[in-house]
Amino acid sequence: MEQIELRMTTREVLGKKVGALRRQGIIPAHLFGRDIESVALQCDTAQLQRVLAQAGKTRLISLRLDKARKPRNVLVREIQRNLLTGSLLHVDFYQVGMAAEIKVEVPIVLVGEAPALKSKGNILMQELSSLAIGCLPGEIPASVEVDLSALTEAGQAIHVKDIMLGEGITVFSDPEHMVLKINVLPTEKVEEVAEAPEAAQLPEEEPKEE
Repeated sequence: MEQIELRMTTREVLGKKVGALRRQGIIPAHLFGRDIESVALQCDTAQLQRVLAQAGKTRLISLRLDKARKPRNVLVREIQRNLLTGSLLHVDFYQVGMAAEIKVEVPIVLVGEAPALKSKGNILMQELSSLAIGCLPGEIPASVEVDLSALTEAGQAIHVKDIMLGEGITVFSDPEHMVLKINVLPTEKVEEVAEAPEAAQLPEEEPKEE
């Protein structure tokens, strides 16, 4: 797998003044981790967005800070965006030790086709979109694949315990948690409303002679 590299510089602008950086096309960030001192960073917005699109929160990034010769292995820990515009505001990176197991959330990806979905009225309901796992940083999978081909009829489900992962990976999610299930769309019952009998027409009264 291609290594993802990111170049960043230390940041001296702090607090509310970082708004001026964003207007210049620079995104503020922080680097933290076990046994290291937190570092304020900054990076070109376009470059950072490309790296985030590649790495997500599961792929290792080789972070080159200033003129340091040795890169740091980091993961994206948190991404902050503007709630209205979706624009990037801030990113937190976590420096990992390659020999220490870490816990991460890995997205679940559905593969294959479920034969049960060929029957009219059957639908696929997915309840879990990611899996909490623990492993060495170099062994983090980009995603966890769940094969749908075994789902042949309504009512069948796949639980966390049914997902097979490689050696050295520990699953922290509840094994009984349902990932997805084939359900049947409820049919709407149309109640027949009996038409009310038409009111009996009374004979018209003849005008009385005066």
